[in-house]
Amino acid sequence: MKTEHLRIALLGLALSTTLALSGCDRQPDEAKATASATEAPAKLESLAELNGQAPTRRSLDIQTWHTEQGAKVLFVEARELPMFDLRLTFAAGSSQDDGVPGLATLTNAMLNEGVPGKDVGAIAAGFEGLGAEFGNGAYRDMAVASLRSLSAKEQREPALALFAEVLGQPTFPEEALARIKNQLLAGFEFQKQNPGKLASLELFQRLYGDHPYAHPSDGNAESIPAIEREQLAAFHARAYAAGNAVIALVGDLSREQAEAIAAQVSAALPQGPALPRIAQPQPPTPGPSHIEFPSNQTHLMIAQLGIDRRDPDYAALYLGNQIFGGGGFGTRLMSEVREKRGLTYGVYSGFSAMQARGPFMINLQTRAELSEGTLKLVKQLLADYLQSGPTQEELDNAKRELAGSFPLSTASNADIVGQLASMGFYDLPLSYLDDFMRDVQALSVEQVKTAMAKHLDPEALLVVTAGPTVTQQELPPPSDKPAELPSAVPH
Repeated sequence: MKTEHLRIALLGLALSTTLALSGCDRQPDEAKATASATEAPAKLESLAELNGQAPTRRSLDIQTWHTEQGAKVLFVEARELPMFDLRLTFAAGSSQDDGVPGLATLTNAMLNEGVPGKDVGAIAAGFEGLGAEFGNGAYRDMAVASLRSLSAKEQREPALALFAEVLGQPTFPEEALARIKNQLLAGFEFQKQNPGKLASLELFQRLYGDHPYAHPSDGNAESIPAIEREQLAAFHARAYAAGNAVIALVGDLSREQAEAIAAQVSAALPQGPALPRIAQPQPPTPGPSHIEFPSNQTHLMIAQLGIDRRDPDYAALYLGNQIFGGGGFGTRLMSEVREKRGLTYGVYSGFSAMQARGPFMINLQTRAELSEGTLKLVKQLLADYLQSGPTQEELDNAKRELAGSFPLSTASNADIVGQLASMGFYDLPLSYLDDFMRDVQALSVEQVKTAMAKHLDPEALLVVTAGPTVTQQELPPPSDKPAELPSAVPH
């Protein structure tokens, strides 16, 4: 048995996974009644054959419907392998904790700890004996549970029966609850030795205040001990209801078989409606805060509220951020901060688009004595980028890179089921994947510049640093041969 960590990709686009749906904290829906197999795989394309054109992407026939109990279903028939992937996504993340931080995480973690007549060992043995894999996880927006199984009837039916029991009839045994609580509490103690984690906790608290996104999905040392199994059962009955679920299904199945699977799983869940969407957060107070920590390096986290997942500027912001700091080497941030000055091993930026406005964040580590200068440099780079926008060359390169990597988003059944789950959860159109690439490729420099400047404000940045207070030094000038990188590997 395997537990998946389905963190939604930071930018909200699941190019491999969740979208994560989240992750993050880390994150689609409706159509034809007749089933048709996905297109047969084309022959491998060489770079010479591509002749500068984007490689072909697997064409998906996404079918969608609702079960009698109200669950949304998205299905892609894929006959290449004798197996199927099933993923259920619930609006049951920590944003639904309702004042009890950690309730969503504990409920999800306890799903496979016991059902009537079976303990955690028997459940694990049941899946393993069938060659099936069970996965689960809870994040800020969502909670997920997944099953991978062979599609032959003799494996499929018992695996689905056990999966339906785990999702619909968890017993939340006290002994297991105590064990998982202790694991979480040990994790909280470990976090105290991680300045990056401390900075992240502080950042979300400052960024979201009283909003449900403010507290970590795992809860905290004060909330976890007091949670009782009756609270888990009540949360399960409310948040794991069929009407609150999206069912994504990909694999060696006919439409008739997919409908039967969705109906079986949906009927096994508690019955009830979708939970209300969470409210949008209020803008936070910008400015710095510092966490004193005895380390060689200082963690820098710079953020402000970004966008929700359905924002019409999503494509423009995605592409704009890829150029600024989201695309690894070659971005403005990596070029100026690492390559020319040797201030860090890595510096990254990203929009985490969620049900409500997620954060735009820049994070890095640098030598403590250079932290103030590095922070000033990064903020200036952002201000300059918002004022000038990308160059045409940067835009063209980013489009070409994305066109080349985008086929990976549907390269496997696991990738496809992640895309379907994201599309369904965030209520994106069935044509989303094609729409996204079309929109990105049509963007101009001015459109990207306008979108970035609309959603980001250099004066609204919230900054959290974690590290020692030391005498600051001047930054080295940019150079083709910068000084050596920080003295410790980031952690």
